[in-house]
Amino acid sequence: MEPVSERRWRIRNAAAGAIETLMAECGLSRCTALLLANRGVAEPLLASQFLSATLADLHDPLLMSGMAVGVERLAAAIRNGERVCVYGDYDVDGVTSVALLISFFRAVGLDCFYHIPNRLEEGYGLAAEGIRGVHQRGATVIVSVDCGISAVAEASLCATLGIDLIITDHHMPGANLPGAFAVINPLQPECPFPFKGLAGVGIAFNLAVALRGRLRVDGHFTGKEMPNLRRYLDLVALGTIADVVPLMDENRIFVKYGLQELSASARVGIQALNQVAGVGADVNCGAVGFRLGPRLNAAGRLEDAALGVELLLTDDPTKAAAMAAELDASNAERQAVEQEILRDAISQVRGNQGMNGNKSIVLASADWHPGVIGIVASRLVELFHRPTILIALQDGTGKGSGRSISGFHLYDALGACAVHLLKFGGHRHAAGLAIDEATLAAFVERFEEVASGLLTAEDLQPELNIDAELTPAEVTLDLAAEIGSLEPFGLGNPEPLFVMYGMQLVDQRILKERHLKLKLKAGASTFDAIGFNMAGGKALAGSIDAVFAVQENVWNGRKSVQLRLKDLREAGNREA
Repeated sequence: MEPVSERRWRIRNAAAGAIETLMAECGLSRCTALLLANRGVAEPLLASQFLSATLADLHDPLLMSGMAVGVERLAAAIRNGERVCVYGDYDVDGVTSVALLISFFRAVGLDCFYHIPNRLEEGYGLAAEGIRGVHQRGATVIVSVDCGISAVAEASLCATLGIDLIITDHHMPGANLPGAFAVINPLQPECPFPFKGLAGVGIAFNLAVALRGRLRVDGHFTGKEMPNLRRYLDLVALGTIADVVPLMDENRIFVKYGLQELSASARVGIQALNQVAGVGADVNCGAVGFRLGPRLNAAGRLEDAALGVELLLTDDPTKAAAMAAELDASNAERQAVEQEILRDAISQVRGNQGMNGNKSIVLASADWHPGVIGIVASRLVELFHRPTILIALQDGTGKGSGRSISGFHLYDALGACAVHLLKFGGHRHAAGLAIDEATLAAFVERFEEVASGLLTAEDLQPELNIDAELTPAEVTLDLAAEIGSLEPFGLGNPEPLFVMYGMQLVDQRILKERHLKLKLKAGASTFDAIGFNMAGGKALAGSIDAVFAVQENVWNGRKSVQLRLKDLREAGNREA
């Protein structure tokens, strides 16, 4: 099996009527109307909410099933002086959820502590050993964050021990919900909460909003300062962006205002993390996704995620600097381990003739670290464009992590293979599993059978979605500013991409041995273009077609338009 080198270009085809309606009723330019319609925001009311949503547009958290019950139990815990444990996951979503609730609970006077399982010793989610340890520390209530929706046996254990379990989770529920004191997950059946795409930290934030409202009614804040929940949005933005959930509805609001809080954060841990990651004052989604998130994630992937929580909770700048430096070192170690596993995995794929023609990739090794196989699976999906699962084997069992492609629901596919698995959980695009090594071969065969039944040859060719063809005269600073009004970009709201055909290559250079710097001429216009990590790709000469994002570039105080390249090919083939 060889990496996929060509992408199919597809120009989106929004209904002309929807574009005209948005222009007429919302006063939008054709470009903004087209971009919104391409993203499924075709109704004028939805478009207005998309462009001008504020914190006041957040939904009532009490619409979430289980929320009122959970809030009443926590209010009682405050009145009775009970101990509460926040039990989280070890990724960025889990770490930020824990930090958010611990800091909020402390602010409202709740006796609390947290537990995050060690990835290698306890594994993902609620576990009997962790629950017993929490019980020994005196907790009468456990609030799970970013985990727990599949913890049926663990919920029974909590009941046996006299612990009231409040589950807050955003993963897909199984056929049977845990018998917890309260289950808060908008994906559970018949939950009326209108938005289903929250990250775990978004649900934790909704819990804080609801609890603050309940305490205010009780007069809890009389003579006291009430916590300003806007100050917690830096944590919500971190977890939401890092967990790659759709940046629509509440998530879009969280990230829009959360990035403002991140950019001006008074949290000394965030300041220290920005420093080691080389992030400036203006924090954007890219800085979170590629610089802050991986460092915050690094400790949990290799060792103990508590370091990330402590960084976000500390108010000591000296301790914050030391912890951020440790996370930075862990991230460098994680990158080295990741590259070693990636080389091994690619070698296995390319060296296994039996995989030729397969529509899925499942690999296993006893030499792989379970903390980074999810990242490597993502890299393999980028290279081979097939649903991919990597499994780290140890002592007869395996821990797996999978990533998928558009059109292939990974969680449902694992459900079709459940007879061969010890457990599994996740989403459409990402999932985790546990497996007995004895059933590995049967699982590989069954997973490929499922993939072959669902995926066509066309599905296995990556597609580059393009918003529109532009003429040279349309590429302006005004266009770049107009596009900026649609930020933040991410899953569900991708950065707008455009195509221009028959551009003349005037000059090309290689920057830092990785990046492609071009000067392109189209009509009477000349454009600077940059293709990050595109050096060493296709040979270029003469006339080319290009797919790009339009952005503003500032150099020596002068503003100009720059094309950020996404794909290139020789001119002449205009098939989408």
